[in-house]
Amino acid sequence: MITSERKMKNKLSLFAALLSLITFSFCSSSKKVSSTTSNEPAVMPSFTYEKDVAPMMLASCSPCHFPETGKKKLLDTYDATVNNIDDILIRVQLPIENDEYMPFKSKKPAFTDRQIAVLKKWQSEKMPR
Repeated sequence: MITSERKMKNKLSLFAALLSLITFSFCSSSKKVSSTTSNEPAVMPSFTYEKDVAPMMLASCSPCHFPETGKKKLLDTYDATVNNIDDILIRVQLPIENDEYMPFKSKKPAFTDRQIAVLKKWQSEKMPR
């Protein structure tokens, strides 16, 4: 038969274990771990014209929209890109069969979904240089 002292020790041990469990469930370090493993999308970093946008424009919009051989509206500078960003975003998202789709007749690589997201984020951040 278990003595009352032993019963008390068992109850105290159970209480201590329960208290520890509750304490750790509200611990900030355990919250940090659970938030980083969630399925929430990562925050997209800030983008600049020089570092992010200009290389994409050069890769997909030259030579047609760049000097020397460019015969279309030039898009080779920050100001030109800023002044035409709405049109650029519209045209790179059109169906490829559309005559207004860019890059024209897919002569250059199309903007990827990620690149389009970069352009949109850059625009929403007031287009930093």
